[in-house]
Amino acid sequence: MTTATFSSGGAPASPGVSPGLGIAPESRDDHVSPGEIAIGVIIGRTSEFFDFFVYAIASVLVFPKLLFPFTDAFTGTIYSFAIFPLAFIARPLGSFVFMAIDRAYGRTIKLVAALFMLGGSTAAMAFLPSYADEGATAIAMLAFMRLGQGFALGGSWDGLASLLALNAPKENRGWYAMIPQLGAPLGLIVASSMFAFFLSTLDQAEFLSWGWRFPFFVAFAINVVALFARLRLVGTPEFERLFEEGDLQPEPPAQTVRTEWRTIVIGAFAPLASFALFHMVTVFPLSWVYLYTNEEPVTFLLIETCAAVVGVLAIIASGTLADRVGRRVVLGSSAVVTAVFSGFGPQMLSIGMAGEIVFMVTGFALLGVSFGQSSGAVASSFSQAHRYTGSALTSDLAWLVGAAFAPLIALKLAHEYGLVASGLYLLSGSILTLGALWLNRELAGTRNAMSTTLALAL
Repeated sequence: MTTATFSSGGAPASPGVSPGLGIAPESRDDHVSPGEIAIGVIIGRTSEFFDFFVYAIASVLVFPKLLFPFTDAFTGTIYSFAIFPLAFIARPLGSFVFMAIDRAYGRTIKLVAALFMLGGSTAAMAFLPSYADEGATAIAMLAFMRLGQGFALGGSWDGLASLLALNAPKENRGWYAMIPQLGAPLGLIVASSMFAFFLSTLDQAEFLSWGWRFPFFVAFAINVVALFARLRLVGTPEFERLFEEGDLQPEPPAQTVRTEWRTIVIGAFAPLASFALFHMVTVFPLSWVYLYTNEEPVTFLLIETCAAVVGVLAIIASGTLADRVGRRVVLGSSAVVTAVFSGFGPQMLSIGMAGEIVFMVTGFALLGVSFGQSSGAVASSFSQAHRYTGSALTSDLAWLVGAAFAPLIALKLAHEYGLVASGLYLLSGSILTLGALWLNRELAGTRNAMSTTLALAL
């Protein structure tokens, strides 16, 4: 088995895949640029996170009033957050179904079906009726669409992130590991900016009537663009050859779970510190500020947008740090700092705009460093034959454990016991991350010992 490796000049060191994808004349060298893979990864992840954040923002600013007008603002938000995890619950099921489609019909068919379903489910929310019009049926419709989002997201795994990591030079693995993570702050920047625009230009009645719906329409268009950007890569014979050479082919998920269940579980818990912080600086603070302060939501959305720019820079910095000191060191150190931040960070939200800015900028800086490497520390522990399916299942489980119920839990704790209690959620994530990283080291040590013993026996 061979894998293409990137030279220091940015092209593969060995011939194999064309730089102009889709056209491979015999007279040309067969090369692929890592930049082409990176662009496809970033566009794909940005579209997925845009869908995520459009829904998340609406779950605070729109759905409590649209669907739960019969209760107070806090309870309405809690009800809205109760629908939030349905996507994460449906996502593993989507992975199982779409992996079967991948094996039977190919990666291209799977991606087309998954991304059209994802964009369609998100766009359908733009037509959501109010509780006043349809009663409980409107709530059921939102829940069904949210399940559709998650089911489709399970099929959106294209393997490009694993391909990028697999072919990255050893000395630059941290740098390439952070590239897919850029989609999160970029998606938030676009979603927050769009909602801020409509909130600032429309009155409350217009926004609740039709203004909030526009970002959901845009989500479908962004998904179509992302689909073509990704198909331009994964749909070509050149990239299919790279996938085959790297053993990045789908297999029955049950087979992967049976063989790699320890790595999947550890991989799901390793990023919990960053996932907990992810929601503490995105969904949760918007709900707290909106419910418990007199600040206009558009102001906080602009603060969030600017802080997300800091997050982009921090994610990029995480790549350099990881290549110098190691990804596990970066994850472990950031988990410790997150634990410290949990003791005083959330309380900043109660001291006005200056406190909100400090909390958001500090939180996104810390999030960028940790989240930038959250997908790379354990993925390398998969054997290559299981890496494609194993990486998808690990991501599904990680988001389910670390993200699905985060807004609901954090807001409930803060409401009942104060902002300091929401910091306990951050602390728990840090402790679980440190434990998972320790277990992963022990697992790696066991595997190395077994390999050495086998080699000596042979």
